[in-house]
Amino acid sequence: MFSNQKALENQKALENGKPGSAVPLLTVVGDRARVEGKFDIADSIQVECEIGGEMNVGGKLVIGEKGRVNANVQTVDAIVMGHYAGNMIATGNVEIAATGRVTGNITTDSLVISKGGFFNGNVTKMNESTNGQRPVYLVEDDRPAQLSGQR
Repeated sequence: MFSNQKALENQKALENGKPGSAVPLLTVVGDRARVEGKFDIADSIQVECEIGGEMNVGGKLVIGEKGRVNANVQTVDAIVMGHYAGNMIATGNVEIAATGRVTGNITTDSLVISKGGFFNGNVTKMNESTNGQRPVYLVEDDRPAQLSGQR
């Protein structure tokens, strides 16, 4: 059910024009598996099953297309390709992929919603008061994104 693997080991990821280093990921597999509780993960994790409860991730949280997370999450970075419901605090970047579905509130420095991605909730910029709200933009467009509930 749990396996250690090095993500990006056989890929040449580029970050800021420089080759990225391999990031170890703990992968939770089994699309029919359901895990619930409080999780403290020092590194990064990729979720391909259903998880409920609370998660503290010291690296990157990747919710795969088969993943469903219903938890309050604290992480550095997050990529949502599956379903996420809850409140998330990410000190780095949050990306909602085209297949991603997010319901809940996100506090982060950077939010990217790919075309086709779904987000229903509130976004708060890290270390900024709610009075200084700035618009969220679609990746492939510079029009303000229409969030669910706004017209």
